[in-house]
Amino acid sequence: MLIKTLNHSFSSLISIKTPNFREHNHYSSQSLITYKKQEKLRLYNSIKTPRNRFISNCIVSSSKDVVNNDDDNNNCSKEIQRDNDGDMAQFEEEVAVLGGGKVGRTGAGIWKQMKEIVMFTGPATGLWLCGPLMSLIDTAVIGQGSSIELAALGPGTVVCDYMSYVFMFLSVATSNLVATSLTRQDKDEVQHQISILLFVGLVCGIFMFLFTRFFGSWVLTAFTGQKNAHIVPAANTYVQIRGLAWPAVIVGWVAQSASLGMRDSWGPLKALAVSSIVNAVGDVVLCSYMGYGIAGAAWATMVSQIIAAYMMIDALNKKGYSAFAITIPTFNELLVIFGLAAPVFVTMVSKVAFYSLLIYYATSMGTNSVAAHQVMIQTYSMCTVWGEPLSQTAQSFMPELLYGANRSLAKARMLLKSLVIIGATLGLVLGTIGTSVPWFFPNLFTPDQNVIQEMHKVLLPYLMALAVTPSTHSLEGTLMAGRDLKFFSLSMTGCFAFGGLVLMLVSSRGYGLAGCWFALVGFQWSRFFLALQRLLSPDGVLYSEDLSRFNMEKLKAA
Repeated sequence: MLIKTLNHSFSSLISIKTPNFREHNHYSSQSLITYKKQEKLRLYNSIKTPRNRFISNCIVSSSKDVVNNDDDNNNCSKEIQRDNDGDMAQFEEEVAVLGGGKVGRTGAGIWKQMKEIVMFTGPATGLWLCGPLMSLIDTAVIGQGSSIELAALGPGTVVCDYMSYVFMFLSVATSNLVATSLTRQDKDEVQHQISILLFVGLVCGIFMFLFTRFFGSWVLTAFTGQKNAHIVPAANTYVQIRGLAWPAVIVGWVAQSASLGMRDSWGPLKALAVSSIVNAVGDVVLCSYMGYGIAGAAWATMVSQIIAAYMMIDALNKKGYSAFAITIPTFNELLVIFGLAAPVFVTMVSKVAFYSLLIYYATSMGTNSVAAHQVMIQTYSMCTVWGEPLSQTAQSFMPELLYGANRSLAKARMLLKSLVIIGATLGLVLGTIGTSVPWFFPNLFTPDQNVIQEMHKVLLPYLMALAVTPSTHSLEGTLMAGRDLKFFSLSMTGCFAFGGLVLMLVSSRGYGLAGCWFALVGFQWSRFFLALQRLLSPDGVLYSEDLSRFNMEKLKAA
């Protein structure tokens, strides 16, 4: 259904046909040349690219030359004919690019474009997998030892992982600003933006370290409530140890996003691959063999995050940019960053708040429910991050098509079509695999049959929520690349309000953990339909020729 809808919406973008000049043999040689040039002018104007005016002027000028040189000999006519045929061949080649392949062969063009997307998103997927993979490893190792410590990971990951997503605005701002600056080929501007964003990241990291240190226990106590006070000590141990890595985590995100804005996903992937191995080995040694439990898992994750941050900074240095050149931004530069980051911040806060409410209501249902929810939400997060590279692809490639010298809204729409097709396919695959693991192999996470029964109750909403998530990431990444951030933040806030209301109703009426997960289904599908409607509207960034309301002042080097 999703692919059919998008095919209908975008089908008009790539149905460009070449005129049949054989039907006009009765024209004279000069008239034929004039006709071809007029056809070129008509077809170029129908595509609406930014270079149309220049090409049209050239065509009109050439046509005048043909009209005003009726006395030229046949040699001149042949020369003009050869020039015209060369122009026509070049034009057909450019139309083929817009169509994604040879004229009329749109299917092959889309397939080629999807292959290029996969070549970028493949390594980028590893970047997004590493974070949830670390938490999932913690969940699997700790769950084998203690159900109480497994339950303690729920509120612990809210403070350590979900709160970190609030600072994703820095990641989005870095990718967007770096990708846009690269279209101007201004290396000094790119370096300056990286330097000031690294400073902002470092300040945010230090703030979160202090917040965790002095207020972590209070947040956990307020979150879990008196009914689950027995899990607070274990959760606080986990939070305090992982809190030591906050500065490295956020600075590493900025360095990683800068590399992705440069369309390099291999360098950061190597860093996070090493850190994931360190985390897995550390969990097994510290938890299984040395018996440190949840504290051992926290130490392994914290060390791996510091290693990842260092390697991502090193990868950025190897590209010719200094990741250690931190610059304090001016007030005007902070305003520019704030203009881009504030709506993204509101969006991330809304998303984090909803997932936190989900864990809050699950926690109120008792130890078995919160332990089951911890397993399911970690596997869910592990699957949803497969869609994040599609958002990153849109943020890295769309700015050139929307703002660059070779701006083309037709190409941007075709790119989005490819992203959504990949997202729909990926969602179905992930949904199938994601539900199969807890259904057939629940003992990978816990031997407690009461917890396993609670896990099986949420498999249907788990599948429904997961299936639409990758396509949603594609649409929202395009909104961010087009800087339609006001709508993006307002829509996410509305989805949070709707999801929070549903959560409150299903919890108060005793629908249990399954009711909470159906609220998640409503939250995810609302995001999808709102973003899709916005992008397909005539006022959206992919159809409006006037993008001045989405433009931002570029950062200037001090």
